[in-house]
Amino acid sequence: MSEGKDTAGLARTIGLFALVVYGVGDMVGAGIYGTIGVAAGKMGNAVWLGFAVSMVAALLTGLTYASLASRYPKAAGAAFVTQRAYGWKFLSYVVGLAVACSGLTSMATGSRVFAATLQPMVGGLPVWVIFLGFIGALTWVNLRGIRECVWVNMVCTAIEVAGLLFIIAISARYFGGVNYLETPPDAGGLTVPLVMSGAVLTFYAFVGFEDLLNLSEEVKNPERTMPWGIILAVGCATVIYMLVSVAAISVVPYGSLANPAMGAPLAQITKVAAPWMPHQIFTGITLFAVANTALMNFIMGSRLIYGMAKQGLLPAVLGKVHPARKTPHVAIVLLAAIVAILAFVGNIKELASATSLLLLLVFGLMNAALIVLKLRPGEARGCFEVPLIVPILGGLVCLALIGSRLGTMQSEPQAPIIAAVMLAMISGLFFVMKPQAVKQSEG
Repeated sequence: MSEGKDTAGLARTIGLFALVVYGVGDMVGAGIYGTIGVAAGKMGNAVWLGFAVSMVAALLTGLTYASLASRYPKAAGAAFVTQRAYGWKFLSYVVGLAVACSGLTSMATGSRVFAATLQPMVGGLPVWVIFLGFIGALTWVNLRGIRECVWVNMVCTAIEVAGLLFIIAISARYFGGVNYLETPPDAGGLTVPLVMSGAVLTFYAFVGFEDLLNLSEEVKNPERTMPWGIILAVGCATVIYMLVSVAAISVVPYGSLANPAMGAPLAQITKVAAPWMPHQIFTGITLFAVANTALMNFIMGSRLIYGMAKQGLLPAVLGKVHPARKTPHVAIVLLAAIVAILAFVGNIKELASATSLLLLLVFGLMNAALIVLKLRPGEARGCFEVPLIVPILGGLVCLALIGSRLGTMQSEPQAPIIAAVMLAMISGLFFVMKPQAVKQSEG
């Protein structure tokens, strides 16, 4: 199965098409199904503008990641770049585990959602039986190999994207029937602050492109393939999001989209535009979307832990690769156990929200890292370089989004507090583990 020359390393089997599909599946995921309703409630018919602005914000950091990927295609991803730029082992450790935590909490949340959605369809099995079976199935696929993971990802992505394209197709005849700049009466009109607040909500729909960096050691010709994979994935997701948002507000009043009592936003659209369609269809699509997102977070987390172990930031045993399957099997099994425990905890929504905040902080550090590396004399350039203004603007956008989130601390203090506690726990773990000297020349 291995196509790489290094028989002790990961297998390079991913080409550009598979990488783009992986990125689109990671971003589209299940996020759009809920995000669009909340954003419509805030922005009204102008919700598409929120997606447009957040796309620009995401693309700035996406271009930074594309440039970094062409320079340092390492499985350790953000942890490797942090060490390369700042030379601070503690910061590299914190960044790496913060990114890993974002994947683990997302996967645990997805496991619970999958189990709760499937339970009524399978005769009322206990939720814990279903989510343990779900985690076990994902673990088996991940252990089998990256080729198998890519095939599962392609199937799931094709199904979830087909569902969104169906929504666009049945809504096309409604296009042009509303004022696409209309905002809620209490919004005070279409203002810059309103658009920016909407962009903060919709920005998280683009989160996922950063996971591609951790696949670098399993991509063919990564220095050239990784940058284009990231850019094309963000571009494809943008087109889908814009069309779905226009479709939604063309068919259903924005007030209804924002009202959970009226049902899921996409279900409301099909009820109006395709009343003949069984509601179970989109329930099935949701299952595929949740499974896809969980699998990709699992792959990302296991490769990140593997890469950090190869760097010397985590115990060397986590850097072991299965001789036949070419997968980081020890890291995969460890993460599966952690996710199973988190899934038993139950509602970890606030924990997932906190890790999203940490992810924004990592984005800011990655933009700053590219600035440092571009200005460092003698630092090798990559195959894909961007002007210095790109990471500067990307970093400013991340700071603005973090500031916007912290601005709601009085009414919603849980996520920032949990994020601070998580940083403190990761920091404490660093001093307990006492990682060895970090290697910069190996993945």
